Amino acid sequence: MLKKSLLLGALALVASAAPALAQDHSVKIVLNEEADLLEPCMATRSNIGRIILENVNETLTELDVRGKKGLMPRLAESWEQTSPNEWRFHLRKGVKFSDGSDFDATDVKASFDRAMDKSITCETPRYFGDMTIQASVVDPYTVDFVTDPVQPILPLLMSLVTIVPSETPVKFVRQPVGTGPYKVTDWTPGQQIVLSRRDDYWGDKPQVDKATYVFRQDPAVRAAMVKTGEADIAPSISADVADDPKMDVSFLNSETVYIRLDQSMAPINDVRVRKALNLAIDRQAFVGTLVPKGTELAVAMFPPSTLGWNPDVKVPPYDPAEAKKLLAAAKADGVPVDTKLTLVARTANFPNVTEVMEAIQQQLQEVGFNVDLKFYEVAEFEKMYSKPYPTDMGPQLVTAMHDNSKGDPVFSMFFKYASDGRQSGLKDPKVDDLISAASEATGDSRAQLWSQLVKYLHDDIWADVLLFHMVDFARVGPRVDFTPSIATNAQLQLSSISFK
Repeated sequence: MLKKSLLLGALALVASAAPALAQDHSVKIVLNEEADLLEPCMATRSNIGRIILENVNETLTELDVRGKKGLMPRLAESWEQTSPNEWRFHLRKGVKFSDGSDFDATDVKASFDRAMDKSITCETPRYFGDMTIQASVVDPYTVDFVTDPVQPILPLLMSLVTIVPSETPVKFVRQPVGTGPYKVTDWTPGQQIVLSRRDDYWGDKPQVDKATYVFRQDPAVRAAMVKTGEADIAPSISADVADDPKMDVSFLNSETVYIRLDQSMAPINDVRVRKALNLAIDRQAFVGTLVPKGTELAVAMFPPSTLGWNPDVKVPPYDPAEAKKLLAAAKADGVPVDTKLTLVARTANFPNVTEVMEAIQQQLQEVGFNVDLKFYEVAEFEKMYSKPYPTDMGPQLVTAMHDNSKGDPVFSMFFKYASDGRQSGLKDPKVDDLISAASEATGDSRAQLWSQLVKYLHDDIWADVLLFHMVDFARVGPRVDFTPSIATNAQLQLSSISFK
């Protein structure tokens, strides 16, 4: 009888403990670089977007990057084109911001106007090119957008505009307020960022109730933290430490690694020098060594699945002898090819970035370039990456990763290549005309114009040094179910995480 009582008591203790154990639905995510800002209008930048985009701050529309649903409603329930230049969006009702205020059309107009305000230098405008857009409130749950010129993919573009309360000041905020399923409850710079689930979220309740983000530059450290249970997910680790088939998964991401060439300064303003920079780099030698097997060599700023991909454009050959000849010819014509070039990179931008950049520096030096290599943390790097560029450093070769998982080149072309593009290194009237024409076109005409622009940039003016379409590796711990997608490096929705 005593044994039976003890057994029943033990079973009761186990039963009472089980719910407490099951309630631990928090996750720890270890990232490769810290967020320097949590400003919603900067959420298209990967180190910010993978924390707050659709978690804290939502958009009107959302592109399904995992399946075949295409463009999906988010804060807008539906939309239609009412004229060639006008789109109408019908908003979701019963939505509240994390500060308790109600969401309506006034917030949408204010968010759009704020993001486009030149005094705040948000990331968002770079995707909209040189068009003008006027947002107007029709009623509390209807917003019209009038574009000049026509913009046939405006609903897709709106998937990049994060919504904030209309009272948000036109300056960067530290504590973002949004309509998403989470709110920021702690941000200790250099240590962690914590998101906590909201009980009053309008949509489905995610399983994760708290997410803690920590930051470690070393991919081996990130992998070890998941291995030992100190973290649950490391969305990006290097191929050489992805040695556990039970935890590690490879995936194609939408990042393109490239080197921007600022053509406003000599010697980079000479096309022979730009071509020599391209021929001096042995891209294939990096694949399977410093970048993973499966990495594709790039000929455009966007992945091959994108509209307007040009299969006739080929990767530049590795030809150091020809690169030397080009430099010699330019020098004979008075081009100062001996000028020091600063090769700029972002610390911890991608796995093995240090080794990749050191190898590229060596290859450029071997054909006769005078190259100095400098790494910057993300906040300082941004000053080199976006206009106005520093004028006291001489010519720069700025290495970066660009994400385009949206399926259309419009999310790359204007701000990377147009004369007024915020991260452009050239001024070319033909490029500007092609970007404008393609942005307004639809169907086959749109694809053909983008394809024509890709060829002109790559084969005719050698606009930049395109390197890799990246393959990434994630390590996922045994507590959680999580499958990375093509957009994981720029956006990691906590709603995609469940518990085993």
